[in-house]
Amino acid sequence: MTLFPVAPTFHPADAAFAEPARNAYGDLPEWRLDDLYPGMESDQLKADLARADTASTAFETRYKGKLGEIAVSPDAGALLAEAVVAFEKLEELLGRIVSYAGLLHAGDTSDPVRSKFYGDVQEKITNASAHLLFFALELNRIDDTVLEVAMRHPALGHYRPFLEDIRKEKPYQLEDRVEQLFHEKSVSGRGAWNRLFDETMTALRFEVGGEKLALEPVLNMLQDADEAKRHRASDALAATFRENLRLFTHVTNTLAKDKEISDRWRGFKDVAAARHLANRVEPEVVDALVAAVHEAYPRLSHRYYALKAKWFGRESLNHWDRNAPLPDVPQRVIRFDEARATVLGAYGLFSPEMANIARRFFDERWIDAPVRPGKAPGAFAHPTVPSAHPYVLLNYQGKVRDVMTLAHELGHGVHQVLAAPQGALMAPTPLTLAETASVFGEMLTFRALLLETTDPKERKAMIAAKVEDMINTVVRQIAFYTFERKVHEERREGELTSERLGEIWLEVQSQSLGPAIHLGPGYETFWTYIPHFIHSPFYVYAYAFGDCLVNSLYAVYEEAATGFQEKYFDMLKAGGTKHHKELLAPFGLDATDPGFWQKGLGVIDRLITELEGMEK
Repeated sequence: MTLFPVAPTFHPADAAFAEPARNAYGDLPEWRLDDLYPGMESDQLKADLARADTASTAFETRYKGKLGEIAVSPDAGALLAEAVVAFEKLEELLGRIVSYAGLLHAGDTSDPVRSKFYGDVQEKITNASAHLLFFALELNRIDDTVLEVAMRHPALGHYRPFLEDIRKEKPYQLEDRVEQLFHEKSVSGRGAWNRLFDETMTALRFEVGGEKLALEPVLNMLQDADEAKRHRASDALAATFRENLRLFTHVTNTLAKDKEISDRWRGFKDVAAARHLANRVEPEVVDALVAAVHEAYPRLSHRYYALKAKWFGRESLNHWDRNAPLPDVPQRVIRFDEARATVLGAYGLFSPEMANIARRFFDERWIDAPVRPGKAPGAFAHPTVPSAHPYVLLNYQGKVRDVMTLAHELGHGVHQVLAAPQGALMAPTPLTLAETASVFGEMLTFRALLLETTDPKERKAMIAAKVEDMINTVVRQIAFYTFERKVHEERREGELTSERLGEIWLEVQSQSLGPAIHLGPGYETFWTYIPHFIHSPFYVYAYAFGDCLVNSLYAVYEEAATGFQEKYFDMLKAGGTKHHKELLAPFGLDATDPGFWQKGLGVIDRLITELEGMEK
């Protein structure tokens, strides 16, 4: 724990909790954030914070109110390109600073020193970036024909994807002062509520068997082979969520209202319209995905859970049994070095280059894997900025799902490394495509493991685990999306009570999981811990989009003779420079085709059929 400039603060009662995980799972890496900055008090960071403010102010002074004039000048292309380059450098600088603060905070959100630092940095970056707001607004006031002529200059033409992208926002832009107000108040508005949720969730403790644990270990118990332990974990989750229900209800209502105000001012009619625009995906494409998944509930989740209940000798399973391991299948702890070898081996079979990129995350300490009190729950891959590199956060606990999570997040990491040369303005990928490499990485790992498995029981367990992951990624995420839609639509008419939120949650979960899953008392509170509802409303459908896309993509890979890897890498390297239709065309795929989603869902269907065949 000495790699951080300020050591995380552990309470004495937590010390015994943190240490055994290292022994059980082997040597778990912790990330080295000094690749970004040496520390919170470093001269380099202080200098960059000062430069962020002065350089942003200087940029505003130089260009504000002048872009329209520049655009019709004889050297318009070169001069506008110079402005975009300067803007990109500022975005890179601000991104580096805020990435460091965010990652440091994620490592221990319970540390008051880190929390203050994170809040102070957010405020300073918000103030600095307020000087840059005018840039996109003024670019969008330039006449299309005038800008098109300017983009004939190669230097500005390079940024065509960025310029065309921001012009999609033009119909929803507000007057400059209103945009500035929205921007500056985000620190005390949405940003503050996000931080409250994060710090509250990581501070919660759940009592199981007389021991008080953080969220991640208790969620992990829902996958334990011991049913009594799963039941106790579920009860502990429900008890603590219920104790904090008033707070989570208030946060949800406040953020939903905040979004409604923003949508109304900007002219977004549908509650998810802003997310579709940000994802650069047509609403009808998302609607087709949602309709296809809803229609597939009976033949996917309902059918699978009925089969799983049969394996357990029951008519139905309790909600705490949904992710239980199969009976009579030996459970073992997978050490981290084995997980590393498994994922890198699977990546290497597809492409040595892909494995080499992923290996750097281990060798150069870009991964933080241990479970620690105060550490952010879940997992993520954060791209930081192109001049640095991504970082991966895990909460590794030695299960097959943890191996798949490692494969998933490393897929994101590989994607982010490959897209980085596009630069700070064009490397970021819309969420719908951002899940492609991660889910593809999972599929490569699953197929590699399956090829090595000859024992029928182990093979059955592995396929069942994959089906469950796919159901969690497709069915469950679309149910989440449906829940969000109902919540945000009802919030337009007034606040929702905790009871009403629970009713909506149970309604959509019952529809998606089917009659073979019994949703017992306490489950109505489980909506409270889903961070995507708080941080990124309607993000969740991107998982289903990515999973179905990858299922179709993987089918093309299995049938392709040569050239697939090259086309796949070209897709990842494109970052955010191309629309999903353009990226998928080389593979003969089209997400606007009504039959596209059925291809992806058919993969899950066939795996369930294979499991049913094992019963005969």
